[in-house]
Amino acid sequence: MENKACCWGEALLQWAFSFRFNQTTCIVKYNRINIIGLGNILYGDEGFGVAALNSLKESSAFPESVHCIDGGTQGVYLLDFIESADAVIVFDALIPLDYDRQVYVYRNDELPDFIHRKMSSHQMGFSEMLGIAKLHGKMPEEIVMIGAPPKDLELNVGLSHELALLLPEAVERAKEIINTWLAEV
Repeated sequence: MENKACCWGEALLQWAFSFRFNQTTCIVKYNRINIIGLGNILYGDEGFGVAALNSLKESSAFPESVHCIDGGTQGVYLLDFIESADAVIVFDALIPLDYDRQVYVYRNDELPDFIHRKMSSHQMGFSEMLGIAKLHGKMPEEIVMIGAPPKDLELNVGLSHELALLLPEAVERAKEIINTWLAEV
């Protein structure tokens, strides 16, 4: 009887290990999703990325695999948050070459094309971070930038009325992308 129990116990342990191993490698496609808000909240609409991140945090409940990072104007110091993630969403105020005041979403290979005009030092840092992550061979599988062109870049706290109206759409687009990523296996 003792041998049967011993064999049964070993078989159960092997099955449990194989089940656990298969579950952790197959259950989710993205083990770490980083959401980064960029911008200087002291310059009006330049703080759009941080405002969008805060709105997302207040209106959502995501699993522990989703991390929200207030990147402010830290630039290249945020490199680890890019390189350590499987998927990244970055909120920022941005100015495409030709634009309307609306929410823009850029994915993966579209990203290098979005920075045509620099508004602050963190934008250059973000471009450089992507280049360094590529050189290190540590680019996330998915990277998305969500932003809107600023109207007011004067020294004041808070978004202009026009950009505040775009905030819910930017947050909703991010939620859709995050939920899609969380559903992928």
